[in-house]
This record gives sequence, structure tokens and C-alpha cells, in this order.
Amino acid sequence: METGAQDGSSGYSTMDDYESLISTTDAELLKRAWQNEKAAPQILRFEAALIQRSREQIKLMEETVGEFTRNGIDPLTVSLYQMDLDRTVFLLRSYLRTRLQKIEKYVFHIQKTAELWNRLSRQEKRFAERCIEDMEKHLDQSVLSKLPSSYKSHLKQSSSSEEDDMVPEPRLDTYVICRSKRFLGAFQLDDSAEEPVNIEADDLYALPYKSIKPLVETGQIDLV
Repeated sequence: METGAQDGSSGYSTMDDYESLISTTDAELLKRAWQNEKAAPQILRFEAALIQRSREQIKLMEETVGEFTRNGIDPLTVSLYQMDLDRTVFLLRSYLRTRLQKIEKYVFHIQKTAELWNRLSRQEKRFAERCIEDMEKHLDQSVLSKLPSSYKSHLKQSSSSEEDDMVPEPRLDTYVICRSKRFLGAFQLDDSAEEPVNIEADDLYALPYKSIKPLVETGQIDLV
């Protein structure tokens, strides 16, 4: 009986190790980064190392598919490699496109918030700077040049405004669907008197993003 129990335990351990390995492959990490970026209301940290590895993997897969095709390898095998290539290319492009869309939408807010600005890649910062330059030029030529001097700001409604009330910001109180990677136990969402939420591993929850923001940024919770 003890031997059977040990064998069963070994089997579960092997399966857990396999699932852990699958969940940490670059393909799965890229999918996770893409899902988190699409679901998060504000821009997340650019996954520089992962993106570089994904680009190298795409290049390698393109070379492999080309070589297989030239050498007359079984079409089914080539098709499977091509499907894997297409999936990786889609995830990478969609991830980068989603980030650019957020930068365009919240570019002034990102520029004036050091934490968010530092989350951008070097290329994204150049893109943001061009966006700001183009938007300011367009606003000056089409609207602001025709207004009194007290209303010529790109960021404020008037010179009497104390804050940048013309700058759109992401709504961090938006509810998101999320899943925890491990048991977190009782989690207090905010400073309110509401009861803590008991967060179990792999269960789905609809929670305000601002409450779980630190957990998303540290990789403890994934958005779906």
C-alpha cells in the first residue's frame, strides 16, 4: 500500500512539474503578457526580455518552416510549425499594438507620470514623444491659436485650473476578471469596511483593478 501511495505521489509530482513547465514557456508567458495588457486599464511594464526572445523565436521558426518546405518535409509537419509561428506572431503584434493604443489614448498622462513613463520601451518613448508633438501642433493650429491666452493650454481648461483637467486618465476603479496563481487567503480590497475576499488558486474573480494592481504588477494575479 505504501508503495502504491508513493507511486501515486510521484505521478502527481511529475504532472505538476509538467504543468509548471508548460505554464512558463515563452509562448505561454507571451500569451499571459498579452492578456494582462489587454485587460488592464493602464499600461503595464514592457516585457523587454520576453519580447526579445519571442522575436528570436519567430525568426528561428520562419527559417525552420522555409527549410522544411525546401526539403520536401511532410506538409502536415510544416503546417503544424506554421500554425505555431502564426500564433506567436499574432500574440506579439497584438501585444505591441495594444500598448501603442494605450499610449495614444493616455499619452499626456503617461508623460507626466514618471512611474508610467518608465514602463515604456525606448521605441515606445519615441512614439509617445511624436504623438505629443503632433497632437500639440494640431491643437494649436485648429483650436488654441483662436482662443484667448488664458485658454491656450494643452493640459488645462483655463489658466485658473489647478490640475491638468484636460488630460484623460485610465479608470483604475474599473472591474476586471482575474485569476490567482496561488492561494492568497483573505484579501482586503481597499480601506472600506467591506469583508475581505478569500482568494483561492485558479478561481475567477471580478474585482476593481486598483485593489489588485500590486498583485498584477508582481505577477501574483493574471487578468483574463
